[in-house]
Amino acid sequence: MLRPYQEEAKTAVFREWETYDKTLLVLPTGCGKTVVFASIAEELVRQGKRVLILAHRGELLEQAADKIKAFTGLGCSVEKAEQTSLGEWYRITVGSVQSMLQDKRLGRFRKDHFDNVIVDEAHHAITDGYKKVLSHFENAKVLGVTATPDRGDMKNLGTVFDSLAYEYTLPQAIKDGYLVPIKALTVPLRLDLTDVGTQAGDYKAGDVDNALDPYLEQIAEEMKRTVSDRKTVVFLPLIRTAQKFCEILRKHGFRAAEINGTSEDRKEILQRFADGEIDVLCNAMLLTEGWDCPSVDCVVVLRPTKVRALYAQMIGRGTRLCDGKKDLLLLDFLWHTRRHELCRPACLIAGEEDVAERMTKNMEEAAGVAFDLQEAQQTACTDVVKDRENALAEELRRQRQKKRELVDPLQYAMSVAATDFTSYVPSFPWEMQAMEDKTRKNLEKLGIFTDEIACEGQARKILDLAEKRREGGFSSAKQIRFLEGHGFRNVGQWSQTDAKKMIYRIKASGWKVPHGIVPEEYVP
Repeated sequence: MLRPYQEEAKTAVFREWETYDKTLLVLPTGCGKTVVFASIAEELVRQGKRVLILAHRGELLEQAADKIKAFTGLGCSVEKAEQTSLGEWYRITVGSVQSMLQDKRLGRFRKDHFDNVIVDEAHHAITDGYKKVLSHFENAKVLGVTATPDRGDMKNLGTVFDSLAYEYTLPQAIKDGYLVPIKALTVPLRLDLTDVGTQAGDYKAGDVDNALDPYLEQIAEEMKRTVSDRKTVVFLPLIRTAQKFCEILRKHGFRAAEINGTSEDRKEILQRFADGEIDVLCNAMLLTEGWDCPSVDCVVVLRPTKVRALYAQMIGRGTRLCDGKKDLLLLDFLWHTRRHELCRPACLIAGEEDVAERMTKNMEEAAGVAFDLQEAQQTACTDVVKDRENALAEELRRQRQKKRELVDPLQYAMSVAATDFTSYVPSFPWEMQAMEDKTRKNLEKLGIFTDEIACEGQARKILDLAEKRREGGFSSAKQIRFLEGHGFRNVGQWSQTDAKKMIYRIKASGWKVPHGIVPEEYVP
C-alpha cells in the first residue's frame, strides 16, 4: 500500500502525462521512489502498455526488478550485456543505458516498442547516452525520478524534461515522520580547498585527496570523540584514501572496514556492517546509489562536492527510519575555499541561497554544537526575513505610492511570505516563455499588476499561490493593496473575512483609518 505522498505522486504523474510527454518526479533518498514507479509501471501494464526502466548501474536494475516483483508480483525482462528482452512475454523491461545505447542493440527495437520509459536517477538523463535512447523511443511517455536537485540541476533537467509532476521535499518528509531528523555538528577543523581544481563541474578527486591527507589523523580523533557510539559511513575521494583512513580509524579503536568496486568480499563486508560487527564503513563514492542500510545513523563527508544531488545521495544513506534510531548525525567540517559552490548541510533543507548562507554562518559561529537542521533553518529564515523586510521597506513604500489599482507582484509576494517568488528561476522551456494573454488576464482579474512579471512560469507561480490562498480563505490581492496602502502591515497573513471587516470600517469612517487604530501595529 502506498503512503499518502506516494499516492499523490502517482496521481500527479498520470495527470501530467495528459499534457506533457516527459515529466519529473522528485523524492528525497529514502522516500520510496522505486515503490512509486513500480506502482506506476503496474498501472501501465494493466493498460496493456510496455514499460522500459532505464538505469546506469546494475545494482539499480536489480533493485528495481526486485521491488517490482515484491510490490506488484510482476516479473521483468532484462536488457543488459548478453541478456535481452526481445522474445520475452514480460511487459516491463529493466535496461542498462550502457547496453541500450549501442547502435546494434537499439536498432533491434521498433521506435514504438515501449509506450513508457522510466529513468531512475534521472539527474543522469542529461548525458548523451540517455538522450540517444530516449530519442529512439520518440513517442514514449517518459518519467524521470530523482532525489531533490538544486536549481542548477533543474535547469539542466529542463533540457530533457517538460515539467515537474510532483516534488516531496526532505523537510516535509522529516516533518511527516517518514525520514529521521538530521543533526549537523560543525567540527572546528579547517580543511583548505583553495588550491583544489575542478573537473566536469566538481572538485578533482586527486586534488581533494592531497588536500585532505594531512588532516586524516585529526579527523579520526574527532570521530572518536563524537561518533564512537554510532554506525557510520565515511565518503572519501579515492580508494587509496579510504584504505588509509580505514587503517587510521582502526588504530583509534574503531572496527572499521573499507569497501570498493573491486572488493571480492563486498557482500560479506556490507552484511557484517549491517549486523553491527563493523562500526565504520569507508568508501570512495561507491555507496552513493543502490545501497540501503537503515541503521546507519552517522555520515561523514570527506569528499567535498559542488553537486547537491550527489551530496544529498551521500547524506541519504542515513536518513531512513530504523527501530531505535532517533536521528542522523552529520559531521560538517570547515572547508576553506574561495568559491561558494561547496555543498554544506544547510543546502539539504534550505530552498534559498541566502537562508542556506545564514544557516551555515550560524552553525560555524557555534562550531562544536550539534544543530537540528530544521530548527537551524527556522532560525535562519527568521533572520533572513528581517533582513529582507529592511532591504525591501523602501521598495515597498515606493510601490504603495504608485497610483494604480493593481498590486505589484513583489509587494504581493512579500506580504503573503512567498519568499520563493523573488528567487524563482525558470527550469522548463514553457516556464521561460513570455506570459500568455490568458494568464495575464487571470492575474489582472485577481488584482495583480503584470508588467513586471518576467515569464509564464513566474506568472503561473503567482496564480497557483492565489488559488491556494482563495481556497484557504486568506486575504485577496486587492484587499492587500487597499489595506497596505493605508499603512497596515502583513495583510497577506490576514483572513479574507478580517480584511473585509477592516475595509468596511474604513469605508464607514469616510475612507479613513478608524480612530484609535494604529495600522503599523494592528493585528486582527
